[in-house]
Amino acid sequence: MNTQIGSPALNIGIFGLFVVVTLLIVYRVSKASNTASDYYAAGSSFTGPQNGIAISGDYLSAASFLGIAGAIAVNGYDGFLYSIGFLVAWLTALLLVAELLRNVGRFTMGDVLSFRMRQRPIRAAAAVSTLLVSFFYLLAQMAGAGGLISLLLGVKNTPGTPFDGQSLVIAVVGILMVIYVLYGGMRGTTWVQIIKAALLVVGAAVMTVWVLGLYGFNLSGLLGSAVENTGKQLLDAGNQYGKTLTTKIDFLSLAIALVLGTAGLPHILMRFYTVPTAKEARRSVQWAIWIIGIFYLFTLVIGYGAAALLPRGTLTSANVNDAAPLLAFQIGGTLLLGIIAAIAFATILAVVAGLTITAAASFAHDIYANVIKDGNPEPGMEVKVARRTALVVGIVAIVGGILANGQNIAFLVALAFAVAASANLPTLLYSLFWKKFNTTGALFSIYGGLAICILLIVFSPVVSGGPTSIFGESVDFAIFPLQNPGIVSIPLSFLLGVIGTYVGSREPVNEAKFAEMEVRSMTGAGASGAVDH
Repeated sequence: MNTQIGSPALNIGIFGLFVVVTLLIVYRVSKASNTASDYYAAGSSFTGPQNGIAISGDYLSAASFLGIAGAIAVNGYDGFLYSIGFLVAWLTALLLVAELLRNVGRFTMGDVLSFRMRQRPIRAAAAVSTLLVSFFYLLAQMAGAGGLISLLLGVKNTPGTPFDGQSLVIAVVGILMVIYVLYGGMRGTTWVQIIKAALLVVGAAVMTVWVLGLYGFNLSGLLGSAVENTGKQLLDAGNQYGKTLTTKIDFLSLAIALVLGTAGLPHILMRFYTVPTAKEARRSVQWAIWIIGIFYLFTLVIGYGAAALLPRGTLTSANVNDAAPLLAFQIGGTLLLGIIAAIAFATILAVVAGLTITAAASFAHDIYANVIKDGNPEPGMEVKVARRTALVVGIVAIVGGILANGQNIAFLVALAFAVAASANLPTLLYSLFWKKFNTTGALFSIYGGLAICILLIVFSPVVSGGPTSIFGESVDFAIFPLQNPGIVSIPLSFLLGVIGTYVGSREPVNEAKFAEMEVRSMTGAGASGAVDH
């Protein structure tokens, strides 16, 4: 749906207010971002509740706010399964990685993986995985901004024209993202996340109460109206994933990738280093689970509210992400739409800022400081390299977002989660819990999982052979039937870790280092604050 609704001036005005306030905050905290500890981990100065709110801000992307509400409006029960998968994933993060990572690492995932293994190859592999996951996630966010802008600002994308109004707005989002990261570091980015999370939850809560109020706070009445208005059995399972055996397996594959991928997302893992203790890391995840869980309950009402209140036929598979903004305009007119529009823009901006600082930290800390400089960079140079990397990442994200604008971005998010679950999580778990695990096993798991994911995605229906594929139905080289490769790539990555460990079994196992890692990860004994370069 390309018809602009509401007042573009109001939408831009409210979003502009958010930008001004957050830029002032970034300016205020930027003076405290000169050391590596400050720039990467905000000096580990945030409390568990503060970091939990920031984590929820990092995690609740545009896909969570716009995509899930739209999926529920169109597919009902099957759409809500996304919410369940995203939420359950946090139990994995809480039980398996949050406290352990905070105790063992300092800034990045590479710190944990290289604790008892050869530094250079492991850090290089961890950085490659981090950069790829961050890049695909960035592309999805930047490209997703195009459709939102088309609806809210009346700026349309002209086919065959790479530089148009939407491209300009994507560039503006990218520039703002770079400014946040360049000057504010993790401290500034965290405050942006906190503000954005608060706005997102409050905005969703207002819409939820408003919609329920229209039905006398009777949820059954709302659900019945949604079914009656759409003519679809939105309360039944199977609207999207129950039609064939392939779609059922596809959902299982997606669920596995979501549940296991969250615990391996680099920009989420990095947030655990912004708190001073493992106890605060646990509190962070507990706060995040509550906030994210409550938010997903709001999306249930927003999704069914869109199905019940929007005229039949308004939402299609082509404009499914417009459900929340269209509902806001339907119930609250131009003002509520302007607020929801600003929140949606803020959501995109905050998430891409978090991804950018993660990519910059991984390159500067793992590649520059520990691979190129062998752990001895010149004083102050690591932060300078991180800032330069943030600038490069911003440029790449802007160009990639412009080129991907209008394309099917679902595969980008799926690839990010699948890579995180395949390449990152197996190596993290093996490193923490398996004494015999070695450098060869880690390299097999990271690079093997990465290669399998990309190959399966390339040869899947999300790229070719289908009406929603990138190349459309006219080009068909899809030989892998599933939309998401998780059900295949994740077990294979775990298996490759075992195979690689036995292939490299001649490597001496540093039992003392493993014992130190085990004690530190479980008890926190010996764990200290971040060490500056």
